[in-house]
Amino acid sequence: MPDLTLDELKPAAARRIQPFLDEILKVYQGKIHSINVTGTAVTDDFDEKMSDVNSVIVLKAMDLDFLKLLAPLGKKYGKQKVAAPLIMTPGYIQSSLDVFPIEFLNFKRIHCTVFGEDILKDLTIDRMDLRRQCERELKAKLIWLRQGYISSQGDKKLLAEGFVRSITEYIPLFRGIIVLFGSEPPVLQRDVVTTLGKETGVDTNIFARVLNEKYEKVKLTLDELNTIFEEYYAATEKLGAIVDEIN
Repeated sequence: MPDLTLDELKPAAARRIQPFLDEILKVYQGKIHSINVTGTAVTDDFDEKMSDVNSVIVLKAMDLDFLKLLAPLGKKYGKQKVAAPLIMTPGYIQSSLDVFPIEFLNFKRIHCTVFGEDILKDLTIDRMDLRRQCERELKAKLIWLRQGYISSQGDKKLLAEGFVRSITEYIPLFRGIIVLFGSEPPVLQRDVVTTLGKETGVDTNIFARVLNEKYEKVKLTLDELNTIFEEYYAATEKLGAIVDEIN
């Protein structure tokens, strides 16, 4: 069997992804540079019922036949909440750091290399590349919030689901903003929200509330959801203004 190192993963995450990786390595081991599990599967934020197991597979060279191997495995393992892996090469990673600094910052900060050489630990993220992407992401999220609020048409379920989905996407962005302020971003999501508030001076309680609702599945009235939208939007707007002023 392939030599996998899964000890640093959450036990439930390791049980889910090992058969998937075994199938891949049985056929393609010689062409794989490394396999890296990322995200909550390596942190205490992992929730067995809700969390997917995410990964980045780095090939020595891009091979479209590898995608053909993965395609039929998607349905089989997707039911077990093993997400489709991101497929990259060493060259792609190095040429993409300036385009996706937030994503690679989070891969660098939160990953476990379970096979091969750890290519993510020593990535260098340029601060100004990071600032530009943070600015773009915050402005895009303001548009998304406006459009999402309108398209929900006052439907409580749609509003609540939108906030829950969005907070997951906000956390990597928040880590990027914390780095812009010269601090090391925390791993745990609740700590990220707290640190963001301390570094920027923005009241981040609304993000903490939505994060709590994600895990506690609190049922809210339409009035409460409307208030959340206003506070969520205002906090995002403030963060955007702050990041826009960073040189």
